[in-house]
Amino acid sequence: MNNNEPLAYRMRPKTLEQYVGQEHVLGEGKILYRTIKADRLSSIILFGPPGCGKTSLAKVISETTQYKFYKINAVTAGVSDIKKVVEETKNFMINPKGKSILFIDEIHRFNKLQQDALLPYVESGLIILIGATTENPYFEVNKALISRSMVIKLEPLTDENIYKVLKNAIERNDGLGEYNIKIEDETLKKLALISNGDVRTALNGLEIAVLTTSMESDGYIHITDEVIKNCVQTRKAIFDKKGDTHYDNISAFIKSMRGSDPDAVLFYLARALNGGEDPMFLARRIVICAAEDVGMANPNALVVANSAMQAVHMVGMPEAKLILAEAAVYIAESKKSNATYLGINRAIEDVTNKDTGTIPMHIRNAPVQGMEELGYGEGYLYPHDFPGHWVEQQYLPDKMLGTKYYIKDENIE
Repeated sequence: MNNNEPLAYRMRPKTLEQYVGQEHVLGEGKILYRTIKADRLSSIILFGPPGCGKTSLAKVISETTQYKFYKINAVTAGVSDIKKVVEETKNFMINPKGKSILFIDEIHRFNKLQQDALLPYVESGLIILIGATTENPYFEVNKALISRSMVIKLEPLTDENIYKVLKNAIERNDGLGEYNIKIEDETLKKLALISNGDVRTALNGLEIAVLTTSMESDGYIHITDEVIKNCVQTRKAIFDKKGDTHYDNISAFIKSMRGSDPDAVLFYLARALNGGEDPMFLARRIVICAAEDVGMANPNALVVANSAMQAVHMVGMPEAKLILAEAAVYIAESKKSNATYLGINRAIEDVTNKDTGTIPMHIRNAPVQGMEELGYGEGYLYPHDFPGHWVEQQYLPDKMLGTKYYIKDENIE
């Protein structure tokens, strides 16, 4: 055992049988399982949160394939590294197979020029690309590369998956098997829970716990709940305020307000705040939801949302969470109507794409003396001069007469 290597590195699987999790793509009979087993892999892009097994899967492929396997990291590599791999692949003396697998970690870090450099070799089949990224590749990776690759989404590992890896780490000699460790299964399960789907976090926490705990008189290192708590302070949040989870979470937050589920609203709000989301961004989304989804069913919702946004700006965190929660729950609990949202969109569609005619002369402005003689404002009826402060007269242009934009629904009084 090389004690200089982190436990998470030593525990990486070498075969598909050792790989834990991702049964939705690596279960026996699944397409990815079959292609790896048959060594008939085509280019793939793996994306998912940290610690879900992207690099470990690449490690399995490197151990089982007949092709020469190269690994580079997009943070430190460039076009010259790609060219070197291509040259060696084309060299029959170095690579008789005439084909290589190139694993690029953090592929989203490559700029457009670097990604374009891969295209001809991936397209010709000279290079089988395995890209790994924590970002949504549809946002971050060249569309031409995406079209030539199979995109596979890896999910956070389950608590059971991580518990199994931790159990193996304690028992295996290349893990922590050489240490006399006593740890209850419940403690391991709590560590798996705290890691929130990131097996690397779990293994690092376990390794720190073992290496920093003294052996007791019975000859064992006792790892308790308290020790684990000190080594992994809080449950790890799967949230990146600039990444894919940001968009997923804010989408869920808005849809929960629109769907009138206050419990889901508070959950996604808490998730955003815990992940470091900008509270003013959340406040703006609440204001938009008040106008778009509550609308005329409860016009006061926009007043509440706007007041909340101003209060968040003045107060700041952590107290701003109370203001955001109150406003978001108010929006969720309000009756909903998108009549004004639909109405303004229909009107914009018409004025953008149709000949809508001219404004009727009687409702035009006549700020300068003499314009009345040209018909400006002539015949205008002042509604307040009539019973009920209303009088029948034309407001829409002749070409738009009879058009309905604002259509009340059952939630508008």
